[in-house]
Amino acid sequence: MNRNQKKDWISLLAANVTKAESVTIASFKALKVTELESLRKSAREAGASIKVTQNRLTKIALAGTALEPLAPLMKGPTLVAYAPDAVSAAKVTHAFAKTNDKLVILGGFSDGVVLDAAGVADVAMLPTLDEARARLLALLKTPVGNFVRAVNARGEKLAQAA
Repeated sequence: MNRNQKKDWISLLAANVTKAESVTIASFKALKVTELESLRKSAREAGASIKVTQNRLTKIALAGTALEPLAPLMKGPTLVAYAPDAVSAAKVTHAFAKTNDKLVILGGFSDGVVLDAAGVADVAMLPTLDEARARLLALLKTPVGNFVRAVNARGEKLAQAA
C-alpha cells in the first residue's frame, strides 16, 4: 500500500467507525479464511461490517475520536466490527466467539462507553431494536386481547341466556 492509499484507508475507516453506534475489537489468531468469511457473512446479514486492520493505521484512524481508548487493544492480528445500531457488532462477534475459541473479544465501544470483553458480552445479550419493538408490541397487545376475549365471552354468555 502506498502513502496515498494508506491515507484513503485511514480516512475511510475513521469515517465508518465514528459513524457507528457500536464497535467491537477482537483478536483472531489462527482463524482460517473460511471461518473469517463465515463471520463476515453473518455480520453482513445482521447489518454490521468487519474489517481486518493494520494496527498502526487503525490507531491513527482512532486518534482524536471518542474511540481512541480502544487503541491499546490493537496488538497482534485484530479485526474491527462496527454497526450502525448499538448491539449488532457485539452480537455477531460474541456469537461467533462462543462457537470458535480462536476469536477472542478484546473490548468495544457502545453508546459512548468504552467496554471490556465482559461489557461486550453484556451488550450482546441485549435485544436488537426490532426485537425490542416486537416485545413492546406484544406487551401492549396482550391486555387488549384479554379485554376483547372477556367482552366476547360475556356477550356469548348473555346470548345463551336469552
